[in-house]
Amino acid sequence: MKHFLFALAAGLALGSALAHADVADAHRTFAKGADVGWVSEMEASGRVFRNRDGKAEDLYAILKEQGMDAIRLRVWVHPQDGWNGIADVVAKAKRAQAAGMRIMIDFHYSDSWADPQQQTKPKAWADYTVPQLAAAVDAHTRATLTALRDAGVAPTWVQVGNETRTGMLWPEGDATRHMDNYARFVDSGYGAVKQVFPDAIVIVHVDNCHDNATFRWNFDGLKAHGARFDMIGASSYPTTAKNLTWRDATTACLANLNDMVHRYGKPVILSEVGVPWDQPDGKAVIADLIAKARAVDGGGAGGVFYWEPEAYDWKGYPMGAFDRGGKPTAIMDAFLER
Repeated sequence: MKHFLFALAAGLALGSALAHADVADAHRTFAKGADVGWVSEMEASGRVFRNRDGKAEDLYAILKEQGMDAIRLRVWVHPQDGWNGIADVVAKAKRAQAAGMRIMIDFHYSDSWADPQQQTKPKAWADYTVPQLAAAVDAHTRATLTALRDAGVAPTWVQVGNETRTGMLWPEGDATRHMDNYARFVDSGYGAVKQVFPDAIVIVHVDNCHDNATFRWNFDGLKAHGARFDMIGASSYPTTAKNLTWRDATTACLANLNDMVHRYGKPVILSEVGVPWDQPDGKAVIADLIAKARAVDGGGAGGVFYWEPEAYDWKGYPMGAFDRGGKPTAIMDAFLER
C-alpha cells in the first residue's frame, strides 16, 4: 500500500507540474515524424522516392502513408550552397504544411552542421562578442520564423540549437567553460521564437538519450542561469550507444526521459532516432523507442522523429530507412503502430 500511495502521489505531482506548464496541452497528439533536411538537395540531384509498391511518389506522401504526421527541418545561417538556408527551409516547410503535417524547425546557429563534435559559429559572427552573439541568435531566429510566417507556415515546435550537449557557438558558448553564455544564447533564442510564434513549443535538444548524467548537468546548468525552454529534446541511436546493447540503450533512454519530466516539469520528445538501414532488428529497435516514448510518465512525451529516413546511397549516410531502390524498408513500418 505504501508503494501504491507513493506512486499515486508522484503521479499527481507530475500531472500538476505538466498541467501548469505553458505548453501543457500543446503536445497532446503524439507526433510520428521525420527530419527530411536533405529532400530538396536529393531531388535536385535526380533522386526518386518510391512507395512500398515501387511507384515514384512525393516523399511527403510516402511518409504519410507510413504513418508519419510531422516534419523536422534544420536551418543553417549562411550555407555555402544554399541548402538548409531560409529560402530552402521555407519551401520544404510549405510542402509539409500543404501535406497536412506539423513542423519542427531546428536551428543549428552555424553555417553547416552543429552537433557535439562541432558547434562552429557562422562565419559572419566569428568576431562577435557575447552580447553580439546573443543579439545575432535573436535576429536570425526572428528573421527565419518571420519568413515562415509570411509564407503562411506556423511551426508547432522550434529547437534553439542542435544536440547542444556541451553548448553552442563555441568557444563563447561552450557549456563546459561558459554555462552562463550557453544559457544566455538559449534564452535569446527562446525570446525570439515567442515574439514571432507565441504558441510554438521551444525545445532544447541533447544527444545520447541513455546518458542521464549529461542531461542533468546540461539542464541543471540552464535552469541555474535562468534559460527558458518548454520541452526537452533527445537523440537516440541505440545501436551506436557505447558499451550498451540496443535494448539496454532504449531502457536507459526511457529512464532518462522520465527523470527529465519529473525533475524539470517539462514534456520531452525524441527529436532524432535512427538505425542502420539494413539492421536486422531495425524495425524492432524503432518500434521499441516509439513504445518507450508512449510509456513516459504522465503522457509526457510529444513524439518520435526519425532522422533522414529517405537517405539512400546519399553522402555515405548509413542510417536512413529506405532501401537502395528508394523504397521504405520494414523500419518504416514501426510508425504504422496505433
